[in-house]
Amino acid sequence: MDKNARYFEGCGREGPINCIFLTEFHHTAGPKITCQVPEDVIAKDKFEAVSVYIIPKAQLQRSTLTITVRDLKILGFPVRIDNKKYARNAFYFNLCFVFDVWARTVQYEPLVKKLSDYLTAMEMESNFLSQQEQNSKNRERLVTLLYQVLHDLNSHKMCTLSGGTMTTHLKVVRVCSDPIQVLDHHVPVFLETNALFRSDQWDLTTQQVLPYIDGTNHVAKIASEADVENNLVKSCLQNLVYYGLVSMVPIFQYSNMYTATPKLRRLALDKRLHEDCLRSVAKSGRQLPNLR
Repeated sequence: MDKNARYFEGCGREGPINCIFLTEFHHTAGPKITCQVPEDVIAKDKFEAVSVYIIPKAQLQRSTLTITVRDLKILGFPVRIDNKKYARNAFYFNLCFVFDVWARTVQYEPLVKKLSDYLTAMEMESNFLSQQEQNSKNRERLVTLLYQVLHDLNSHKMCTLSGGTMTTHLKVVRVCSDPIQVLDHHVPVFLETNALFRSDQWDLTTQQVLPYIDGTNHVAKIASEADVENNLVKSCLQNLVYYGLVSMVPIFQYSNMYTATPKLRRLALDKRLHEDCLRSVAKSGRQLPNLR
């Protein structure tokens, strides 16, 4: 089934960046797409239908704008650079991310602004954007830059760009509600396989705590075995909960009484839940247990 048929705008689901394009206001041709990766995601007729919003009037400059056109959602941050060296004494551009119409995009708004500021600095330093037609090297650099952003953000949710004397770091941070309070008897459980964790992404305290998260150790025991102060461990785990990497469950005790709920039937009906359950309880990823 097509995703656009299954999902709807406001459903809260996140989707990948389908395309990144740079548009500018040409002093004779008007609004036009300067660069698009991959090409032809935004057709000419779609662009012309919303170009007045992509290169808007002065009142909307340096504002985050979200535009829905047919089955796509466009997120941009229009910029105007005033300088007498430009035709009409100003250079207008907008770097836009393109998503499926149902996708949640609020977490990308700071990135679009930050990337636009980075390109603004490059333009003011070396006319990087305004000389795209005249300088083939600038155009090749821009295509490479946009492909890097597209790939890295979709694959790793982060990206580092360097150009000339400038460097910028981009990271997708999901806007979430405050996590629950972490208590001594809580047991952290990974929601993602810990093999995917890169230690260089985390602070030193979190790196020290991660090896002791095994689905059975409770917070107080982790603090003791990792030789880390209890409140620091709680802060680290609360941060991991916020980013959706771990979940907190009560400690298992033989003195407690546990009963199955009707949701247990999902194990027989939901194949993905079935597989996730087997991976979670397996001693080795090479050989999964059987569920009968």
